[in-house]
Amino acid sequence: MRARSLVLGSVLVVGALLLSGCAAGAGSGVGSDAGSDADGDVGHGYTNLPTSGIPDYQLGGAYRPADDVTIVERDSTAHPASGRYSICYVNGFQTQPEDAAMWKERYPDAILRNDDGKPVSDPGWPDEMLLDTSSASARASIVHVLTRSITRCGDRGFDAVEFDNLDSWTRSHGALTRAGNLALAKSLVDVAHEHGLAAGQKNTPQLGSAGKRDTGFDFVVAEECMTYDECGAYTKAYGQRVIDVEYSDDSDGPWSDVCASDSRPAMTILRDRDLVARGSEAYVFEHC
Repeated sequence: MRARSLVLGSVLVVGALLLSGCAAGAGSGVGSDAGSDADGDVGHGYTNLPTSGIPDYQLGGAYRPADDVTIVERDSTAHPASGRYSICYVNGFQTQPEDAAMWKERYPDAILRNDDGKPVSDPGWPDEMLLDTSSASARASIVHVLTRSITRCGDRGFDAVEFDNLDSWTRSHGALTRAGNLALAKSLVDVAHEHGLAAGQKNTPQLGSAGKRDTGFDFVVAEECMTYDECGAYTKAYGQRVIDVEYSDDSDGPWSDVCASDSRPAMTILRDRDLVARGSEAYVFEHC
C-alpha cells in the first residue's frame, strides 16, 4: 500500500488484452509441484510462489515482461503473463476508487464509518474507503464481494493472489483491530486456496509469523522492506518466498548497494513509484 499508484484504478479497469493460461498454474514457467513447498505442505491443489526467480510488479499497467522475468504480478482486471508464475492483485481491506459507488449502494454496512456515519478513508489514499472488519456479518459481506475477484483470478489462469491493505487497522483511528483484519484475511486465504491459488500477505511486518501460522498465507509481497529495515521479519516467517519491491524515488544510495546487501530478500526489484508500463518516460525496472 505504501506506493500503489494513484492511477491504478482508472488504468487497470480496462485491463491488458493478453492471452491467459487455461487453468491456475497451467501457464507457469516455474515449478509444477502443485501444492508443495519447502516446509513440506503437499496436496493443497495450488502452486506456491517459487523460492527463486526474477519478479516484475505491473500494477500500473500490464506489459510484456523482459525475457528473464519469471514472476509477474498484475491487477485482477488484467490477464496473467503467459509462461510466468502469475500473481493477481486484490485490494482486500479497502475499496478501489472505481468500486466506491457499488459498495455504498449495495454493501453500505461493510464500509467503516465514523461517529457521524461518514465513510472512513485512508489518510494517504483518500479515494479509498476502509472496509469494516470488526464484525462477522461485515466480514461475510466483504468475502462475498471479493470472492468474485478471486474467482476471476483463478478462472483467468493466475497462480496466486495477494491481498493489499492487510494493515488497514493501523489507519482506522482505533476502530479496527488486528484480530478483525486477521479474521478477514483467513477467510480470504481460504477462498483463494479453494480456487487453486496461493495466497500472499502484503506488507505488515508486525505480524511476525502470525500471518503464515494463523491465517495461512503462503508468501509475502513487501514494499521497501530494505528502506524500512523490515526484511528480516518477512524472511524469518516465509524464508525465500519473499518479494521485495523498492522504489526509485526513495533510494538513498546506488542500486548496487541494495543488491550487495546480505539482508535483502533474493527476489528484490526496483520500480518507479507509479509502476508505469514499460515505454513510459518514468518507467524504472531493475533487479539484482
